[in-house]
Amino acid sequence: MSRPEPEEVSLYDVIIVGGASAGLTAALYSSRQGLKTLVVTKDLGGQALLTSEIHNYPGHENIGGFELISKFEEQARSYGAEILYDEVIEIERRDDFFRVKTPTKSFLSCTLILAFGKTPRDLGVPGEQELKGRGVSYCAICDGSLFKDRKVAVVGSADPALDAALILSNIASRVYVIHSLDRLLGSDETLQTLKAKSNVEFVPNSTVLRINGSTKVESLNILDSKRKEEKTMPVDGIFIELGYIAKTDFVEDLVQLNGRKEIITNKDGSTSQPGVFAAGDVTDTPYKQVVISAGQGAIAALSAYNYLQKLKGRPAIRADWKTKVKKS
Repeated sequence: MSRPEPEEVSLYDVIIVGGASAGLTAALYSSRQGLKTLVVTKDLGGQALLTSEIHNYPGHENIGGFELISKFEEQARSYGAEILYDEVIEIERRDDFFRVKTPTKSFLSCTLILAFGKTPRDLGVPGEQELKGRGVSYCAICDGSLFKDRKVAVVGSADPALDAALILSNIASRVYVIHSLDRLLGSDETLQTLKAKSNVEFVPNSTVLRINGSTKVESLNILDSKRKEEKTMPVDGIFIELGYIAKTDFVEDLVQLNGRKEIITNKDGSTSQPGVFAAGDVTDTPYKQVVISAGQGAIAALSAYNYLQKLKGRPAIRADWKTKVKKS
């Protein structure tokens, strides 16, 4: 296996795209095998965070999506997996490696695991792409702590926006909930809780036209569709909570997709591209469940490990029962 160019300093054994049940389980299994592992994800938990109660995950009679995903994350990190909150915008094969690009960084990896499920929907306004990770966020749980005693805006009209606003109301000094409708469509209970909070302000019939800032978010341009008025709102951050979509266009030249733009996989999680594996809702499995995604993540990680073993002329493994080795 040839070495990468000198300027490419960030080299991993495996890069996992996606930070929900499939991606975090893959990170746990790959890092347990001693692989240098990076998870790149726009948010943490994906659609599982929209579920307040999960009743069909083995070992838990009832557990919240956030609690379960937090356990996944903690375990993955405990074995050394790194997690970067960013969006992968391009992947290309470069000799024996894969080059993974985000808007601000570039990495090389020997193998890839595509486990990004459905991706948070972009707002699609000027300034969004330029300020991602610098005040533009899609995950209140991931980035909320960065805005302690700051002013933030949440954009959305349904439960994801309400849940994000509730989390942020306990951290930020001011939370503006910007929505394009007369009224919000989410949980009445959450809505009433938010209305009782003095630091939460609702901004109805409004859309964000632009996100402003040079090196970080400084303000928003907002249009009130009812009054036909545009105004500038000073904020330190904006949380975009518009739901999730399947975004596989950036890998359509890398791996084979089916008619629904899902990644076609074999039983071992491998794809049409050697060295690239996939797991979870982004694959062509007909069953979209947290437990199934987690199982596929484990399979993909062990298959990636065996792929690397084969390249090195070493024997493959068929199990992962070893005891955790404590670092000194």
